[in-house]
Amino acid sequence: MTYILGIESSCDDTSAAVLADTTMLSNVTANQEVHRKYGGVVPELASRAHQQNIVPVIHEALQVSGIQKEELHAVVFTRGPGLLGSLLVGTSFAKAFALGLDLPLIEADHMQAHILAHFIQMPGEKKKVPEFPFLCLTVSGGHTQIVLVKDYFEMEIVGQTIDDAAGETFDKAAKIMSLPYPGGPVIDILAAAGNPDRFPFPHPQAIGFDYSFSGLKTSFLYFLRDNLKSNPDFIDENKEDLSASLQKTIISILMHKLTLAAEHYGIRQIAIAGGVSANSALRHAMHQAQDSKGWETFIPPFSFTTDNAAMIAVSGYFKYLQKDFTTHSAAPYTRGGIG
Repeated sequence: MTYILGIESSCDDTSAAVLADTTMLSNVTANQEVHRKYGGVVPELASRAHQQNIVPVIHEALQVSGIQKEELHAVVFTRGPGLLGSLLVGTSFAKAFALGLDLPLIEADHMQAHILAHFIQMPGEKKKVPEFPFLCLTVSGGHTQIVLVKDYFEMEIVGQTIDDAAGETFDKAAKIMSLPYPGGPVIDILAAAGNPDRFPFPHPQAIGFDYSFSGLKTSFLYFLRDNLKSNPDFIDENKEDLSASLQKTIISILMHKLTLAAEHYGIRQIAIAGGVSANSALRHAMHQAQDSKGWETFIPPFSFTTDNAAMIAVSGYFKYLQKDFTTHSAAPYTRGGIG
């Protein structure tokens, strides 16, 4: 049995997890409520909160797992992409922890880890995992990508946003409507009570399997501006229908390009990952596609849609098997990822 400690600190969640091979023994996350009043993540505040949270979070992850730190076989940390200050906290702690215990140090790519979260097993269970090759739609506040997954670390981005990410579009639209932060989940809740066909919004076009959401975001802004001129209460009176219509448009755009990619590569094993994979409409669309297109779909548990250390640890486990270790000179990177 191989015991892996994973550390995640790419944005505003401080997380630590312990895995026994691919089985999760613990997965502890400290959220940062301080950002709510600012309507978005403040990098300096995030890095300070990581410094406060990282020791107690790792201590709790080890306690919950029942594994002593001396029993660990390796430490894996998120090297990037993410916020530099946040990444530095996790990177520095992982290096010191590994050095103190003379453990191998492993780096993880945050976006690869979101995809590899599909391989995490829960104690006493044996769930089906994707078979290679498969396609994964990774959608979050910062990324929107269609990834061709040929092996654990052989991944190719075949489509991605050329401007804004889908999650960013949700959050910016919510901010325009003065909804609480984070806005994506709020829109999802409001949409459940709305009419998704009430307000038609444009579907921006991009070449191949790429996405574009900036035009939709601008169109939504102008639509609200024009209607507020004649009715100052337009948003309050129509927020459910606005949320449902916007959500339907975004999910339709995501699924259209994913379908094209699946047809092009002749792949029926389709997964989703990232924060927006928690969206109820996207999950419903995936279930529908499984029936109508004959896909075998893989939808992550809600606990693995957000940033978490279990996905970092499982990525580290597969690298441990390959003896793919990193050095203590490894520096965080803020952009890029996957390959």
